Amino acid sequence: MHSNKDNLLVLFEDNHIIIVNKRSGDITQGDKTGDIPLSEVVKGYLKDKYQKQGNVFLGVVHRIDRPTSGVIIFAKTSKSLERLNKMLRDKEIQKTYWAIVKNHPEKEAAMLINFLKKNPINNKSAVYNKEIEGSKKAILHYKVAQKFDNYSLLEINLETGRHHQIRSQLAAIGFPIKGDVKYGFPRSNKDASIHLHSRKIEFVHPVSKELISIFAPTPDEVIWNECN
Repeated sequence: MHSNKDNLLVLFEDNHIIIVNKRSGDITQGDKTGDIPLSEVVKGYLKDKYQKQGNVFLGVVHRIDRPTSGVIIFAKTSKSLERLNKMLRDKEIQKTYWAIVKNHPEKEAAMLINFLKKNPINNKSAVYNKEIEGSKKAILHYKVAQKFDNYSLLEINLETGRHHQIRSQLAAIGFPIKGDVKYGFPRSNKDASIHLHSRKIEFVHPVSKELISIFAPTPDEVIWNECN
């Protein structure tokens, strides 16, 4: 596991929250793999930085998929965790993603509305055009930000936060994300990443009430480096 606090990419920190740039391959929270999650790495960083004795509080506000990179918020106090959780539920935290997809969409911008049903056995979301039992409504907006020979860079804003939402919805219209073999891209990326990056997060700070707008630099990789 390549996560350690020495190469943690902190984008913002105050007394209430810490925002980091997650690398592909890091898990947000502990899972059955037993790999060290990003939440523990951030705790270690805070413990060292402030020379804290005992346990450090860190609340996981939201997650992004393991092969995805980008901006992620953690709460440093239970009060800010409570408020951020409420803001997330009330859709007061705006997230913008970048995805590098196969092909070029005909429409420069579009809204996708589907119903997703998660299959826990293969950990995939199936996409439907109408509601079926156990499905959840999924809405995203995309626009083409840049075109390459065989790929397009899409900028995506989510209205809902469903399991594998961006990955499954884009694949369903013929634009699988580069490296995402689970959703139909022909081959994996060497480092097992996918070209999906949580690019920006914007919200009103739960305590100071200032507008916080944070951009996460893209991974240092050939195609990402051509995006601007």
